[in-house]
Formats: sequence, structure tokens, C-alpha cells
Amino acid sequence: MNEDSIRLLKEVNSGCKNATDSFGQVMEFVRDEKLKNLIDEYNKKHVKIGDECHQMLNDYGKDEKDPPTVAKAMMWFTTEVKMLMDDDDSHIAKLLADGCNMGMQSLNKYMNEFEKAGQEEVNLASRLVDIESELYDKLMPYM
Repeated sequence: MNEDSIRLLKEVNSGCKNATDSFGQVMEFVRDEKLKNLIDEYNKKHVKIGDECHQMLNDYGKDEKDPPTVAKAMMWFTTEVKMLMDDDDSHIAKLLADGCNMGMQSLNKYMNEFEKAGQEEVNLASRLVDIESELYDKLMPYM
């Protein structure tokens, strides 16, 4: 286990937390049952990756990384304001798709930055990128 592996795991963990927080925040506004089911399905996938990541960090005796408090508060506030202004399902799908895009970019950046990370950690990050990409594609019909 090297420092790059730990850093990558912490970023994967943080990304999963950001995603599940966002899913929870918008769920009450979703009207379309299929979109609700899609969000729920991908929330579970993010929780599963987050749990695996958490376990790996525990196995290495490391703490997980919470998203920075200020960033988390700003994200929550921004989403709330956007939802108050426009809470239709197409807007929700766009917000989530934007989050997927940011997540994919961040994870790819971290996989490049932490180039000495182990294969198991890179595979976990890649799985999360794939999940984000799948969700992004499945959100397109709702926009």
C-alpha cells in the first residue's frame, strides 16, 4: 500500500459521498417514477463502491475523506437554490448529469495524478467512472 493508493481511495470515497448526498437532496423533487427508480439504482451503486472503498481504507488503517465542509455546504445551497427556481425533472436530470461529468473528470484527474496507486485501487476508481458514465447516458432522455 502506497500513499498514492490511499489518496485515490480517499477521493473515490469523497466522490461517492458527494453523489449520494446529491441523490438524497433531489429525490424529494422528482416526479417521474422511472427517474426516481434510476436515481435509487445508482445511489445503491455509489453506496456499494463507497462501502468497498471504506473497507479498503479500514484494512489499511486509514480514515476516509469527507468532502470539505465549505464545499459540501456550497453544493447543498447551490442545489437548493436551483431546485427552488426550477424543480422539474429535466432540470434535476441536468443537475445530476453535471455532477456525473464533474465526477468523471475529477476521478480521471486523480487516477493520472496518483499514478503509483495500486491496481486494485485504480480498478475501484475506474468502476466508479463507469457508473458515472452509465448514469450520465441514462439521464439524457430526461433532459
